Amino acid sequence: MSEHEEENSSSNTVFVTGGTGFLGLHVCEYFRDEGWNVVAFDRVPFNEEDDVRGIDYVKGDVRDEEAVREAMATFDPDAVVHTAAALPLWDADTIREVTIDGTRSVLWAAKDHGIERVVYISSTAVYGLHEEHPITEASPLDGVGPYGNAKIEAEKVCKDFRRMGMCVPILRPKTFIGPQRLGVFQVLFDWVETGANIPLVGWGNNKYQLMHVHDLVRAIELVTTHDPDAVNDTFNVGATEYATMKEDFQALLDHAGSGKRVVGTPSSLTVAVLRLLNRLNLSPLYPWIYETAHHDSYVSVDKLRELGWEPEYSNTAALIDTYEWYLEHYEPRERSNTGLDHRVAWDQGALGVVKQAFQAF
Repeated sequence: MSEHEEENSSSNTVFVTGGTGFLGLHVCEYFRDEGWNVVAFDRVPFNEEDDVRGIDYVKGDVRDEEAVREAMATFDPDAVVHTAAALPLWDADTIREVTIDGTRSVLWAAKDHGIERVVYISSTAVYGLHEEHPITEASPLDGVGPYGNAKIEAEKVCKDFRRMGMCVPILRPKTFIGPQRLGVFQVLFDWVETGANIPLVGWGNNKYQLMHVHDLVRAIELVTTHDPDAVNDTFNVGATEYATMKEDFQALLDHAGSGKRVVGTPSSLTVAVLRLLNRLNLSPLYPWIYETAHHDSYVSVDKLRELGWEPEYSNTAALIDTYEWYLEHYEPRERSNTGLDHRVAWDQGALGVVKQAFQAF
């Protein structure tokens, strides 16, 4: 056994649900590199190109409590990071089953196995739209669609287990990007790379906070390892440096050197068109994207910063870093999971035709 393996043999073990997804992969890699033993639990295996050295994989569905129990019994984890969720374009029943029932089954399995800490990854989708900003953890909850509402219900489940004596930190991240992130951002990067102007929903004068997945994973590590009394709570996570959407996206275009510009549009007309395309299954953009993109959307992260966490990436830096990864690593493949997985490219549908028009001027 090597010296590194000897160190890992006495390390703590973290059990990551949704471990092969975009966030789950980053969590697994980060904790492994920090010396943890890592178990990825997911319905689908890692991609061939993923760096999974030292990461154990268990095939399973979080809705299957017995499968979760068996995996936990096999690997005896010290902590669980629960990232598994169904994205907004899944049907409402599946979203509820995975997000609510899956969270309950993971927490019960963890409790019965004596695991005292489960970190739950929620979303700022629980807030809906707010007039007053920044949004704080105490702001009213008004979930957007089945996804946001299911996250609210899953948080209630987490609080039930807190009352049973478990430490269940809840993180509410803004939209996070970084290496391996495709999905709707692959559509953006394709337009940037091929020299198209970038249309916005609205005029782009609103502030829309993003974050880099690296900063989110660092927040996850913090609430996984910090004093349980301090982290058994709910925390927003997001970048602290962000400008207007017009400014942040224009910075990406300037970095790409295409000479193209961000183009504002009348929000009411654009939203109406995108709603129609969505009903006709001609666009990969789901309501959470186009219904909120022209509104201010940013949260206070002061509560998490009080524990010592600070983000390393601004909105612009996160966009540029993700774009550079895309240029170096992205290879077009069959798009069979449009809207259902952040790690695959989404079929642009009618937006591909629109792109041609925005390339022409």
